[in-house]
Amino acid sequence: VQLQASGGGSVQAGDSLRLSCAASGRTFSRYGMAWFRQGPGKERDFVSAISRSGGHTYYADSVKGRFTISRDNAKSMVYLQMNSLRPEDTAVYYCAASVGDNGKYDYWGQGTQVTVSS
Repeated sequence: VQLQASGGGSVQAGDSLRLSCAASGRTFSRYGMAWFRQGPGKERDFVSAISRSGGHTYYADSVKGRFTISRDNAKSMVYLQMNSLRPEDTAVYYCAASVGDNGKYDYWGQGTQVTVSS
């Protein structure tokens, strides 16, 4: 599966952004999906994940209550709604797909930059 992330940009603290990830192929519903991010000089960190059906979602503590992950299997899309953005959310955001829906990610998109200024 090929993944294409989009929707990043430069915003002020407190603003919102919605990231989108488009997946190729006809088997999107077989993949668990997730968002990761990598800030300047930092390692890539888990942000959020969603199960194949969308019935289960998971969040890093740092984004819980501010970010919402969702998916549309009919459109082969996964989204990350980011509200109340903070400067520490500045990072390149990547979407990823897990064949086994088991927390191990097999496919990665190219990343989209999110910059939050104070």
